[in-house]
Amino acid sequence: MTQRPLLLPATDDPIAQRPSPTAHTSAAQLPAHTAATPAAQLPAHAAATPAAHPPAAHAPAAAYLSRRLGEILHIRRRLHQLAELSTLEYATGSYIRSLLDSWHIPYEYPVADTGLTATIQGKKPGPGRTVALRADMDALPIFEEGRSPFASQNPGVMHACGHDAHMAIALGAARYFKEQEESFSGCVRIFFQPAEETIGGAARMIEAGCMERPPVDFVTGLHVAPQLPAGDIEVKYDKMYAASDEVSLVLLGQGGHGAYPESGVDAIVLAASVIASLQTLVSRRVSPLDQCVLSFGTIRGGSAHNVLADRVELTGALRTTDPATRALAKEYITQQMTQIAAAYGGSGRAVFTPGYDALVNTNSLVDLLRETAIPLLGREHVRWKEAPGMGVEDFSAFLQKAPGVFYHLGCGYPSARADTASNPFPTEKREDSLLTSLTKNIPSFAPLHSRAFSLNEDCLAVGVRLQIALTEALLALLFTP
Repeated sequence: MTQRPLLLPATDDPIAQRPSPTAHTSAAQLPAHTAATPAAQLPAHAAATPAAHPPAAHAPAAAYLSRRLGEILHIRRRLHQLAELSTLEYATGSYIRSLLDSWHIPYEYPVADTGLTATIQGKKPGPGRTVALRADMDALPIFEEGRSPFASQNPGVMHACGHDAHMAIALGAARYFKEQEESFSGCVRIFFQPAEETIGGAARMIEAGCMERPPVDFVTGLHVAPQLPAGDIEVKYDKMYAASDEVSLVLLGQGGHGAYPESGVDAIVLAASVIASLQTLVSRRVSPLDQCVLSFGTIRGGSAHNVLADRVELTGALRTTDPATRALAKEYITQQMTQIAAAYGGSGRAVFTPGYDALVNTNSLVDLLRETAIPLLGREHVRWKEAPGMGVEDFSAFLQKAPGVFYHLGCGYPSARADTASNPFPTEKREDSLLTSLTKNIPSFAPLHSRAFSLNEDCLAVGVRLQIALTEALLALLFTP
């Protein structure tokens, strides 16, 4: 990872240091998709977005970052060293609490065992909303590659999903609002959430009352994205991530000698037929306009090479993006399995274990995010995600309780392949050459959940600045989306 000095000159605006094509580049010099795309080519929500607030409105945040960015970088590096697995985020939480104590920010702990919620109440008279910012805390069971001076101090545990950056950005925003508490109305809450990677800490925090004391009007979240260069963000209307279900199938046959297959019911052959048949779920049962994935990851059965298996167990993952398709898929899996098993003279049962629900953004707040980000980052740095990802994110639980928005924050280096990222907003289709089509799926960056993942720390200033600006806009919002 490229090392940077921890402190910036007091007069520097960390985001203004990046060249701004919108400020210094003529339309003729811009890429074709940026310079002349009419509003009609934008999604309906984007075409109707009103003009954004002028960048000058965010001067206090720029000054704050000039003073505090070095400390935010140090915080991120310390959190990286403290990497802990889901439900075990004790040292991480202790470090966060020590910072909040030193900044005189009140908090509630414990929430969902190892999580905590911080609260900054504005002191300016007048109406104001309650806005929550979420940061997940847990790391992954991965051995970190390389010899960074701030590498994980817990062997075999690494912040390979960027949650250290999420926490540092949230802490940076929290300190800003504490310093500005006399100048805003409303309440800012920070949710430091455990166990995003495993059991779903968001739902457990909600059960503990985090959305109720005081009631949260809006909730925001972000996730770092190494496929995007630092300085870019990616936004998505409506469905952004899929819902997940674990699928467990048990197929029962009748054992017998392998030399006399007619004497039994071979559960392995039965399982093979079920697997083959269920491939038609996506290709023939679900509309091609909907998203659905069914993948089987394990198959276990049999005891000897010459004995017919009487039991086979399958486990797999079902991913969908809307409740109707989710229900249809479960019904189809159960029906196909039951009928095929009966046709072979066997039986079976299906068990579905719900995971996270689909993450669905509030479209009007995606508009607000976009109009807030463009003056800060430049229009060409605000990208549009065209289709939902089939991964999962338990931020969806917060969005079921309050309007909100979740987005991707670029954390890649300049060498990250542009053709692995989404198109800029506005978007224009391009004809790929044969060479591009053959190589576009080969990334030049280390992905999330990789031992080689490396965060471009330039993303921290962008994340803090944008979360501050978005929160300020939401605090002043006088309608409910």
